[in-house]
Amino acid sequence: MSFHIRLAAFCILTMLAGSAGLAWGQAPEGQPAPSTVRGKQYPRILADRRVIFRVNAPSAKQVAVAGRAADSGMNGNRPYEMEEIEKGVWQVTTDPVRPGFQYYELIIDGLRTNDPASQTFFGWAQPTSGLEVPDEALDFYAEKDVPRGEVRIRPYLSKTTGQFRRAYVYTPPGYDKDTEARYPVLYLQHGSGENETSWTWQGKANLILDNLIAERKAVPMLVVMDQGYGTKPGQEAGAGSRGNEAFEEVVIHDLIPLVDGTYRTRTTRHDRAIAGLSMGAGQALRIGLGHLDKFATVGSFSGGSENFDRSTSYGGVMADATAFNSKLDLLWIGCGTEDRLYNGAKALHETLQAVGVEHVWFELPGSHEWQVWRKHLHDFAPRLFRGRSGDSHRTAVSERNR
Repeated sequence: MSFHIRLAAFCILTMLAGSAGLAWGQAPEGQPAPSTVRGKQYPRILADRRVIFRVNAPSAKQVAVAGRAADSGMNGNRPYEMEEIEKGVWQVTTDPVRPGFQYYELIIDGLRTNDPASQTFFGWAQPTSGLEVPDEALDFYAEKDVPRGEVRIRPYLSKTTGQFRRAYVYTPPGYDKDTEARYPVLYLQHGSGENETSWTWQGKANLILDNLIAERKAVPMLVVMDQGYGTKPGQEAGAGSRGNEAFEEVVIHDLIPLVDGTYRTRTTRHDRAIAGLSMGAGQALRIGLGHLDKFATVGSFSGGSENFDRSTSYGGVMADATAFNSKLDLLWIGCGTEDRLYNGAKALHETLQAVGVEHVWFELPGSHEWQVWRKHLHDFAPRLFRGRSGDSHRTAVSERNR
């Protein structure tokens, strides 16, 4: 018998948007970060977004803390050296940290390791310490007193890979009450080194959808999040391989039939969208544009290619702009202006604009980071499953000052 585990709508953030500024601004000694392990006092965020890290390492000779990425909002990946403030207790206060989510690690006598005082998140191909820094200017991904959806874990056996997999499936508020209602589906992919949990834990996709649906800004929908890796039986990932070569077949031959056979979905191509970030953006473009019989909406978050050729890329599906425009409900492309992939994304946008391929272009300040991708989803989701009406196909530049 098939089964699933229901996870009540959840989020690592414990702050409520309405009280975030008061709570964080009035405590001169700061408060534990929302990502700090329950019962621990550090990492601790001060009112000016400086962060105090404290580590117990009695035998250590040298201790530091560093972001995992060169464009991390925590001083890039340049270490902050800690001071031993008492025997075996090391501490440092950082510069102000960029709001949002940051992967980081401790460096103890040269050994890079996770911080036992912080929650871990699957990133960099392993469980990795994460730091959530509240953004007082934003509340669209905060927990609010609104009707809540659920995130369900759906295990399945993939015929493509011959292995068991699991998908995280967001069902909107009221899914179990109105058993006659059917819903459109967004397939939402993570980036390199992450997995099917990432859009829920790091991206807050469930909270973003709950809030948008409560505000009647987005239509109720299912969101399917699966691991973007997979190889066929006997296939080994060689040099230059990411181990995701079979993922397209997983989506088309395993995942879509599973979702449509398990949940109350609407199954026309106009009721099915695919989007992703970074590696997942490339997958969304390849799978969505390569299977227009299955998808009518495609979203690319921090993706794009400087080598795009409309005559040959994606099977030449955009060679005839007029014919392509008639097939797609929405093509959405976005990137942060400080992202290392920005030039490629903008080049794709400019090429499409020049040849008359209708699309939405969304740029905003930010690098290759979850805060940008949360904003991407917040703009993308309200445009979904509304046909070709309104401004869905108006080429736009928005969110430039947020």
